[in-house]
Amino acid sequence: MRWALVKVCLAVTVMVVVAFAVPLGMVIKEMARDRAFSNAERQASAIGPTLSITTDRDALERAVASTQSGAEDRMAVHVPADPAVAGSAPVEIGRQRAADKDLQATRKVIKASISDVSGGSTLLQPTALSSGQIAIVEVFVPEAEVTNGVTTAWLVLAGVGIGLIIGSVAVADRLGVRMVRPAQRLAGAAQDLGEGKLGARVPEEGPTELRSAAVAFNSMADQVVQLLANERELAADLSHRLRTPLTVLRLNAASLGDGPAADQTRAAVEQLEREVDTIIRTAREAKPKTQPAGPGAGCDACEVILDRMEFWSALAEDEGREVRLAGVDRPVRIPVARPDLVAVLDALLGNVFRHTPEGTAFSVDVHNGEDAVIVLVSDAGPGIADPRAALERGNSGGRPGSTGLGLDIVRRVAESTGGDVRIGHSVLGGTEVRLWIGLGGTPPGRRGHRVRGRGRARRGAEA
Repeated sequence: MRWALVKVCLAVTVMVVVAFAVPLGMVIKEMARDRAFSNAERQASAIGPTLSITTDRDALERAVASTQSGAEDRMAVHVPADPAVAGSAPVEIGRQRAADKDLQATRKVIKASISDVSGGSTLLQPTALSSGQIAIVEVFVPEAEVTNGVTTAWLVLAGVGIGLIIGSVAVADRLGVRMVRPAQRLAGAAQDLGEGKLGARVPEEGPTELRSAAVAFNSMADQVVQLLANERELAADLSHRLRTPLTVLRLNAASLGDGPAADQTRAAVEQLEREVDTIIRTAREAKPKTQPAGPGAGCDACEVILDRMEFWSALAEDEGREVRLAGVDRPVRIPVARPDLVAVLDALLGNVFRHTPEGTAFSVDVHNGEDAVIVLVSDAGPGIADPRAALERGNSGGRPGSTGLGLDIVRRVAESTGGDVRIGHSVLGGTEVRLWIGLGGTPPGRRGHRVRGRGRARRGAEA
């Protein structure tokens, strides 16, 4: 917008300067020419009184010398012979530059004329003599005198025009800045708001239209903040309502006595209580559940996987599922908080138990690369009908009884590290969920990665 305004102002100013400077320059040129020939006419008229009195050569030479006053050899006098005096001859004083035909034409029309000669022009002024003949006074006007001052005037006009153009561009630029800066602030605030900086606001300054846009943007930002606050409060309230049934479950679990099933039930209730507390705390603090990991943050992925597989192995044993692990023999540090990785593993393993028949085998395989860690969760079940749709929030991928939020949790955790999630066919014949956790590298599908494998699931140890 700023440069467009400058270009428009520049074009208009140039047209105005040209429209006025060119005609004015032509007028100045004509004025210089008229001035030069007016001086020549005055010089020629000064000889007229002498010619009307006498045609004596000496007298005419003295008159010509006094009239030229330093401009020597510019004036000539042509006096024809007097036919009434026998033996009279024409008198020629000074240097003749005009052609004879021009002299004859001037005598015939008895009117001053201008003829072009080498180096300039000549003014031919007819003067009547007492004898009735017509004498011609010739005054030479050099070309330099005709154009005297024209070049200077043109330079002055050009300087004035350039000054006007520069001034108009400077004024247009200042006006453009006045309009562009509010627009830039509005664009910057919109970008900040899109990046999650909810405190971004725009000063209500500038032209009327931009002030209106700033007011609308600030109002929209306030509404977004209010909507997010309401959503957080609603999430906290809904999560808080779960405390009552959780308390009942905890009391009932305490009365189950001893045994693996009772211990597993109590552990599940405790974990559920922790998750509900995390949801409430996160909602109240107005922070996303998954935050980018800072220096020293994260967890050991293999340790968390072993812990969660120990939890799920009891249920797998009850349902007759063969479980295989691979790549968990060494620590693998990832930039994901332990509660988040626990939620991811529980979502993936829970899907295996929920959507595959009892007795279906599954495996967990970990690959540690230079810039990423890959966790593969594979099963031998029927697979997912639409893998792409399953990764969309709230879409179950055609699985009955699914809310479609489990894989969304997995995807958000992966994307918080610069990674992603892929769903494909596993070597076991069912579904393979590929969780790519970035370690500062580029997500898969954008360039090749060297991954140091820790074994395949089919060669892993049985849990």
